[in-house]
Amino acid sequence: MQVAGGEILKFLGDGLLALFLPPGEGELASVAAAALGAAQEILGRMEALNAAERAAGHPALVLDLALHAGEVTYGNVGTADRLDFTVIGAVVNEVSRLEGLCKQLDRQLLVSDCFLRAAPALRPQLRSLGLHRLRGVREAREVYTVD
Repeated sequence: MQVAGGEILKFLGDGLLALFLPPGEGELASVAAAALGAAQEILGRMEALNAAERAAGHPALVLDLALHAGEVTYGNVGTADRLDFTVIGAVVNEVSRLEGLCKQLDRQLLVSDCFLRAAPALRPQLRSLGLHRLRGVREAREVYTVD
């Protein structure tokens, strides 16, 4: 399923993994801008949905998003009996760990330093939350959020 130029690759329990692949060399910045725009639109829609839920006496839904950039390996993995199109690589682990920081930092959207390096023009929209350790990642990463 395509959304705002991204591809929803997997539904994982109550989460999902989406990819925004650049169509060509040197187009990473525009893809990153599209991903950030999609994340902001999703959060806006979630805010409207939660207003309706609260008005109906229901609890608000929680949504956390993390944006990261890097190289992945993708393709079909598995056997003939259980074949799955997926992505693998350190980047996948790191974005999962980054999303896990949302609750700790009380933020719905976190952006990695790698993502910002891919699209430096987005810097005015982001605010640093400092360096944070991600489980399984050797060095602390600078983490950003949208102001």
